[in-house]
Amino acid sequence: MIFYSYEEFKEDVKILAKEIKKDFNPDALLAIARGGMSLGHSLAVALKTRQLFALNSIHYDTKKLDTIEIFNIPDLSKHKKILLIDDIVDSGESLAEIKKVVLEKFPHIELKIATIFYKKTALLEPDFKVKEATEWVDFYWDINLD
Repeated sequence: MIFYSYEEFKEDVKILAKEIKKDFNPDALLAIARGGMSLGHSLAVALKTRQLFALNSIHYDTKKLDTIEIFNIPDLSKHKKILLIDDIVDSGESLAEIKKVVLEKFPHIELKIATIFYKKTALLEPDFKVKEATEWVDFYWDINLD
């Protein structure tokens, strides 16, 4: 297991934001709750946009679930370029399903994916990423309050 610190996160957000501005420049950000919320907020600040939305997806609890539940999808009908944000692409099953559902609902949009970490074995590779995950990542924002 590796611990992912706030200091690393700040540097990685700078790297991601620079690459996203250069190659895509989205007009809205769509963070996946809960994992993508910290990155979504920080990218919105770095990209100087208030067009930050969130949707919910449940595929993991304390363990991987058999189904993927996607809900609270915001109205993206007025946007053309959407950046879908999560902290990590693990199996890629959740992101692949979310991408499919969002594009079915809003077929006019161009959708790209940004994550900090990804696994090479995932079903899909994010368009923007910083690090490969080879072991479990303990994110600084996953605070255990027990």
